Amino acid sequence: MSLWNILDMLRRMQHAFPLVEVKYDPDTVTTPVVLHIRPHLDLLFSGYHQRLHTICIRKPRDLNPPITLKYKEHVLSSPDEVLRRLGVNRTFGPTYPGDELRYPGVSFGFDVDGRGEALKSSNHPEDRMQEVRRVVITQKSQEGERRDALDEVSECEAMAGEVERAVVKIHDGITLQFHPSSSTQIRIKLGISSAQDLICDLGPPLRIHYKEDDRMTIHARSLDREGDSDTDYFYNYLQYGVDFLIDGSTHLVKKIVLHTNIPGSPLFQRYKRCPWEIEGRPEDNEDETPPRMRFFDRADQIRHFLGPEQSPPSMLLDRTDDEEALTLPGSITRLVGYDGLVLETTESSQVASVTLF
Repeated sequence: MSLWNILDMLRRMQHAFPLVEVKYDPDTVTTPVVLHIRPHLDLLFSGYHQRLHTICIRKPRDLNPPITLKYKEHVLSSPDEVLRRLGVNRTFGPTYPGDELRYPGVSFGFDVDGRGEALKSSNHPEDRMQEVRRVVITQKSQEGERRDALDEVSECEAMAGEVERAVVKIHDGITLQFHPSSSTQIRIKLGISSAQDLICDLGPPLRIHYKEDDRMTIHARSLDREGDSDTDYFYNYLQYGVDFLIDGSTHLVKKIVLHTNIPGSPLFQRYKRCPWEIEGRPEDNEDETPPRMRFFDRADQIRHFLGPEQSPPSMLLDRTDDEEALTLPGSITRLVGYDGLVLETTESSQVASVTLF
């Protein structure tokens, strides 16, 4: 599951999860994110694609709220059942010696934080009755594979139908590649793809938003278009991290916005992260791998990639202007304009969104 999906689910279940802490490093777009849901759960999400990597269950005997752990149909731990070293051995069988019981995809520890286990010995008979205080669940590794806690999640069936990458071609459009990697690509072209094409290829949008904010029309080159702007509308595909602005007269795609879902930014959690890549010009006609800049590259690198000899115009945007109760340390972003593309960059040189037009 993605960070966006799980936070959306927790928001709908506030009665069960009234307090959720989001922990991250604000200085990098590839920061792993940890959700701490008291008292039992820590959820670790990978830094690049924001997918659930590790589940840590602490204090399974804490009754506020009560928790039940099952393996297949067998109850391991519940308010009436204490999980001990002996019970783990009986259910999962033998494993390698150590202070934790480790099996493919799951480990059982006897200290809440795992800090004191190195000081304990597991050679005494009474250790068979040690109570399990921590359970760590990860993606099951392939035979012989060694995985780090900060690695990306391997492709699996649960990802089917989600965006693997979105390749941006300036003045052209985007190509969406979905999981699994062998699936068919979908191309959306500016001025050619229609609202009906989007529905056929991507399904209905989660939201349709009619364009009411005309503050940018003062910067428009053609004044003739100002009268039509109020009929334009957005198709918001929040689950893909993409917005499409549809012309109200022709019903063709006129702008595409791709969102990076940076923790701590004003738009965090409104959209799932879209793993976009901006494709540059190939070196020659036979170049099948043109250079690309990706969502995790720093803004100054992308600016140099787009126009090494340019000093493009920029404007400041504060997305909290209309939210009186919202204060964020990094609420002001900078819009940097190029011919056919706008970057929205943060103070820490991250790209929060890319607009293609």
